[in-house]
Amino acid sequence: MTIRVLLADDQALLRATFRLLLDSDPGIEVVGEAATGAEAVTRARELAVDLVLMDIRMPEMDGIEATRLITADASLAGVRVLVLTTFETDEIVVAALRAGASGFLGKGVNPDELLQAVRTVAAGESLLSPAATTALIGRFLAQPPAATPEPSSAEPAYARALTELTGREREITALVGAGLSNYEIADRLTISAATAKTHVNRAMMKTGSRDRAQLVVFAYETGLTTPRAGTRTDSGGR
Repeated sequence: MTIRVLLADDQALLRATFRLLLDSDPGIEVVGEAATGAEAVTRARELAVDLVLMDIRMPEMDGIEATRLITADASLAGVRVLVLTTFETDEIVVAALRAGASGFLGKGVNPDELLQAVRTVAAGESLLSPAATTALIGRFLAQPPAATPEPSSAEPAYARALTELTGREREITALVGAGLSNYEIADRLTISAATAKTHVNRAMMKTGSRDRAQLVVFAYETGLTTPRAGTRTDSGGR
């Protein structure tokens, strides 16, 4: 099935370059473009896209707010957002993930990496790249200026979702937040990879996480995972 992509960037030359690259892949089709965040939201609703390649700095509405509106729209539940930006600061990466982005890349990415990233995110997996993303989420979410949050101090929606998780699901969510893949979780807990995947999927459903990236955010926001628990450099997606 062809992946339908919306390009959101205020620079026409960059949009043209990305369109040329993405359309060169027979499995990907650029079906629309947007020059502002507001236009990206409107076009996503109009074009039945699978993925939005989203810039951060755009006029009228930035890519973070546009991502938040897209991922919060029930009619766009299947739409994934891949942030592509020149501003790879920790704060922006965390803001994008909090807003619902499934991953991010720097604009210096090579063509093959971009094509693979689009395929990965469109398939419903997260792309936590570069490799230090899990660690930086821990630093910024688990250590806001105050101390690491306790589960009871999490946002109300997160706190409610936390009560829905079984003990095993909490344990596995914490390991997802620490960056373990399903295979590594299975090895750690002496269960099958299929069972680990089932628990991860149930945890995502109960917490309202669109993908693994959002489950990582949930794990840190609720205190299930903290920097003290250790972080890996690969979040895994299997």
